[in-house]
Amino acid sequence: MPIATMSSKEARARWRDLLDTVDKGTADVVIERYGKPIAALIAYEDFAALLEELEDLRDARLGAAAYEEWKKDPSTARPWKEIEAELIAEGLLDE
Repeated sequence: MPIATMSSKEARARWRDLLDTVDKGTADVVIERYGKPIAALIAYEDFAALLEELEDLRDARLGAAAYEEWKKDPSTARPWKEIEAELIAEGLLDE
C-alpha cells in the first residue's frame, strides 16, 4: 500500500480527506512536523490487528530505557522481593 506523507499543517487542512483515504485503503498517511515523522494514520482494522505487537514494542522501549538508567546508576535498583510484595498488595500479581 502506498504511503502518503504530509505536514501537520496540511493534515489539519485536509483531515476529512485523510480519513477517507485511509478508510478506502488508498494509502496510509505519515504526518510530519518540521520535517520529522510524528504520527501515522492507518485503518482501524489494521491498528486492531497490530495492537498486541504494538504493546510489546512499547514495553520493550520502556524496558530498554529503564535498563539504560540502571546502567548509569545501579543503586536505583530495588530487590525483586520488594517489588513482588508491592505487586501482590496491589492485586497485580498472584501469590
